[in-house]
Amino acid sequence: MPAAATRAPRSGCPIATSLELVGDRWTLVILRDLICGKRRYGEFLSSPERITTNILADRLAAMEAHGLIEKTAYQAHPPRYDYRLTAKGRGLVPVLQALCRWADRFLPECWTPPESFMALGAD
Repeated sequence: MPAAATRAPRSGCPIATSLELVGDRWTLVILRDLICGKRRYGEFLSSPERITTNILADRLAAMEAHGLIEKTAYQAHPPRYDYRLTAKGRGLVPVLQALCRWADRFLPECWTPPESFMALGAD
């Protein structure tokens, strides 16, 4: 388990504590990809942001340790996994949608998020 998952938050502030969990670029990109249907390591690597393999492995392990995702083996040799959002991870859907609405309003150079993504509801 990554060290970040085992230590107490540095602050009682809900924003600071939440950012410790999901406040880096790559965790949010992986969450986006999971919400949009990507499930496997290679699929995450194919995203346009081009995450490196070591960062991807680290973020997936941290997200699993924090209970945002769960992995299920689909192949034993070599080990390969499907990743899925937990209820805790799905609870971040409205947060990512709010970021998309903010970017759509204030960052005109950004892509418009797919309607299917914006129509999703959190569990």
